[in-house]
Amino acid sequence: MRALGVDTWVWTSPLTDAELRRIAPRVAGWGFDVLELPVEEIGDWNPAHARTLLDDLGLGATVVLVMSRGRELVATDPGTARRTRDYLRRVVDAAAEVGSTVVAGPAYASVGRTWRMSPKERAGLRSELTEALAPVVDHASAAGVRIAVEPLNRYETSVLNTVDQALEALADLPAEHCGLALDVYHMNIEEKDVAEAISRAAGRIHHVQVCANDRGTPGADHLDWLQIVTKLDESGYPGPLVIESFTAHNVSVATAASIWRPLAASQDALAVDGLAFLRSITTSEPPPSPSPTPPVKGAAMD
Repeated sequence: MRALGVDTWVWTSPLTDAELRRIAPRVAGWGFDVLELPVEEIGDWNPAHARTLLDDLGLGATVVLVMSRGRELVATDPGTARRTRDYLRRVVDAAAEVGSTVVAGPAYASVGRTWRMSPKERAGLRSELTEALAPVVDHASAAGVRIAVEPLNRYETSVLNTVDQALEALADLPAEHCGLALDVYHMNIEEKDVAEAISRAAGRIHHVQVCANDRGTPGADHLDWLQIVTKLDESGYPGPLVIESFTAHNVSVATAASIWRPLAASQDALAVDGLAFLRSITTSEPPPSPSPTPPVKGAAMD
């Protein structure tokens, strides 16, 4: 049975030790297998403490990097690139300590930074990314962690928007240590055929994030989820499906992710109903009926 997870961004930003202690037991109680932990700043949460907490709850961990303003690997000055690599290596260290075998995210440029490029400039950018990311991949390989590079939609970056662009950019990096993070939200915007794009990424898929086409509950949308899951199975991707969404109640996250309205009856319902739906299409369980509130008494986190 495929593992299913949820990102703490559904409820909070930045993640802290206190927030993790609040969220993790509820996530485990609902039946998730994995909790995804963003590293917005090094030191926001303690990886050793997180490992103990998650182990006690029977939860696995995945880790996502955050390319906030000033974090750039390409089209930047050497000092900025060096500081960004240092940040990425420290995220890898946190992932290894908390027990995650993957660090996922747009490890190339800050989210929201866009600019026009000629074909020649874009080709040069691919070479620049290979050179800049290689030391991070080497560090991750030594730590037993894989780097999963995430293409984003056109409104959030002009560097990598599609699976094919990402595959070309990462072609000279070792596939076993550096591959793709597929986010269904971005794929729905940029790919002409989401399922076929998954097929083309086979062998280099290291992480998958899911949500509805509007960033809400998986299944409460127009996406062909059975086809998506079938293509992931056929591609040989063995990892979890992790629900990534955001809360409109947090000013910084709401602005960065353009979350201007509630995307579900509650953030808890988004997670619980999303879990039920994903479980139904990855097992033989019948499809669920959406519930306005989570089924765990006293578990509300909104």
